[in-house]
Amino acid sequence: MAREITSVGVIGLGTMGAGIVEVFARNGVRVLAVEISEEALDRGRANLTGSTDRAVARGKLATEARDALLGRVTFAVGLAALDDVDLVIEAVPERLDLKRRLFGELDRICRPDTILATNTSSLSVTEIAVATTRPQQVVGLHFFNPAPVMKLVEVIRTVVTAPEVVADVEALCARLGKVDVTIGDRAGFIANALLFGYLNQAVELFESRYATREDLDAAMRLGAGLPMGPLALLDLIGLDTAYEILETMHRRGGRNRRHAPVPLIRQMVTAGLLGRKTGRGFYTYLRPGSGTVVPDELTPPPVEPTDVTAPRTVGLVGPGPLATTLATTLAEGFVAAGYRVVEVTTDEAELVRLAEVDLVVEAVVDDLETKRALFARLDQICRPDAVLATTTSVLPVIDLAMATGRPADVIGLHFPRPVGERQLVEVVRTVRTSAQATAVARTVVGALGLTAVVCADRAGFVVDALLFPYLNDAIRMLEASYATVEDVDHAMRLGCGYPVGPFALLDQVGLDVALEIQRGLYQAAREPGLAPAPLLEQLVTAGHLGRGTGRGFREATVSS
Repeated sequence: MAREITSVGVIGLGTMGAGIVEVFARNGVRVLAVEISEEALDRGRANLTGSTDRAVARGKLATEARDALLGRVTFAVGLAALDDVDLVIEAVPERLDLKRRLFGELDRICRPDTILATNTSSLSVTEIAVATTRPQQVVGLHFFNPAPVMKLVEVIRTVVTAPEVVADVEALCARLGKVDVTIGDRAGFIANALLFGYLNQAVELFESRYATREDLDAAMRLGAGLPMGPLALLDLIGLDTAYEILETMHRRGGRNRRHAPVPLIRQMVTAGLLGRKTGRGFYTYLRPGSGTVVPDELTPPPVEPTDVTAPRTVGLVGPGPLATTLATTLAEGFVAAGYRVVEVTTDEAELVRLAEVDLVVEAVVDDLETKRALFARLDQICRPDAVLATTTSVLPVIDLAMATGRPADVIGLHFPRPVGERQLVEVVRTVRTSAQATAVARTVVGALGLTAVVCADRAGFVVDALLFPYLNDAIRMLEASYATVEDVDHAMRLGCGYPVGPFALLDQVGLDVALEIQRGLYQAAREPGLAPAPLLEQLVTAGHLGRGTGRGFREATVSS
């Protein structure tokens, strides 16, 4: 039976440390809050009182409860004060040498039965533990920021952590109202290993000027349903922190290129552009520490009105076997927006009905030869000034454009999955697409009540290029038996605030669709880290495609 931990020491009272103090004190645990100097202690006390005062102002905490919470906290300078607590957790900067020295001191000061915990987000808990004479008493307790709000705690056991220690901290997490995920000591654990590869890749897209910072962030908020865009999130985390986490994971994780920090991150750190805390990162803020974005030299000018003639008639070609939902959703959306819609199949006799439409949108199966043949036929049938749009999610739009004699009039309109649930359309322009065609596409997207993100013709565009490698990384984590489906989904929902975990999303989208997209990304880049996970290929071969078949990463009732 797990012992009850009644007193806890917390070392380091920055935003994270003060948040951990608040979590324990809110739940009736006596806390000894420790810093290295009186000045640092005063800042830590201000962090705690500021957080609890805001909770009171928002109606999240009663005044009496706040006073009782603060009454459970004792502040002290120096580690000597920690000689009689049940558990110590450190939240000092992410430097291995610093943490090892700290744990060596704690080993000397604390009771023999005191559990020593680190809040590291990326460093080796094992390397920290062996700096003590009691490595069996050392464990990782990775809280997520803001600690009072985020429900997840990653419990990291090393190969020598005693089972009873793990049981003790798991019971403590339950008392704190947290969901714990217990895992082994691996670079980045679950959440950061999946999150930071995605964030790093987003910086790479920005660095290559593939899309603006605003469009990248809008794409992932509106097209993937994430709570924040990647660049805004990096500004919140701090680019120096992100750089250290990526460097550590790259070094410890087998030199995975997805974790090799993009050069721009190091350059920004060197220049002191660390994000919100310095008032400037990918965005510029009202003042250091503020979350209010203000215009700067990268802020795009307002979109100027154009004299483009808005289309009135839309031709819709479909549905193909994989595009029924998309075609139906598009037809309903265009009608609701006031367009006259002409729906046809790929039958030659029906296609001639598109001779006088202003815009054609095809939603047939994502097969290159099928679409090329379709576009060649549309080129012959449609008016010379008609815009031809493809909804492909994996094929190069330029390949379809060059099947016509009017590549300037061909554009991509990619509707991210799940279709009908996202408020975004990626407007994909090729090197031959005209400004006129792009303007028509933006006008149509606006009429549908959706947000347009303009991007170049590159595999995966923005949303799929960032989303599916993250999903593939999650499958590899499962494949390695590092964590379960439930643990990974819990980690990303409760630790990162994602609306749905990666495996739930894969089952929703369809594993066959995910495999097709991931193959396209890999074939375009030939980057080993983008190769589809073997487990994904095996599940698709077995017919376990997700919700539609009743079984994917989870079993489900087949939709009628």
